[in-house]
Amino acid sequence: MKPLHQILCLGDSYTMGEGVPLFESFPYQLMQHLRQMQVHCNAPEIVAKTGWTSFELAEYLIHHSFSEKYDIVILLIGVNNQYRNLDNAEFENDYQFLVQKAIHLAGNQPHKVIGISIPDWGYSPFAWKHHSANIEKIHTTIDTYNAICAKHCKNAGVQFVDITQLTNQKLEKKYFTSDGLHYSGAMYYQWVQQLLITIKQIL
Repeated sequence: MKPLHQILCLGDSYTMGEGVPLFESFPYQLMQHLRQMQVHCNAPEIVAKTGWTSFELAEYLIHHSFSEKYDIVILLIGVNNQYRNLDNAEFENDYQFLVQKAIHLAGNQPHKVIGISIPDWGYSPFAWKHHSANIEKIHTTIDTYNAICAKHCKNAGVQFVDITQLTNQKLEKKYFTSDGLHYSGAMYYQWVQQLLITIKQIL
């Protein structure tokens, strides 16, 4: 019998799939695609909460015990740091810690960890309606955060998947949930296609 792969997804509302059924979140869509490819895996373990910053995710991980060593660990965090205008240096410190923690959870195998870039919510209907005066700042700050993420993933030998390219344009309404801010299953499907390219190299 083939072994069951264990997948751990760390993050915030984008990881848990705020506003969509669980099966439409990207971790569960990823699981479904892997099973279709005859890759045997359990349901993904999701450690994520709407509104979490990098610090809040790190705090949870520090005080939470994990019994498994995971075959894939996926990290997506930072949008709430940007949304709250928190300090870039603090985010960088947190992110570096989170990458190292993810590596530990992957059995100290960096190539089994995937960092996902932060999507650019500045193109969302919510941003156009409520933050129109700050759109350019949102774009610029997210670019800065993603540069930090890419740098620390590269330095640690961790995979980095850029999904921001899928969000940094004006999108149809079908790619958003009813709040106009979070993404729909249709967008998460595109993220999964990007992730699968990397995951095929890992498993």
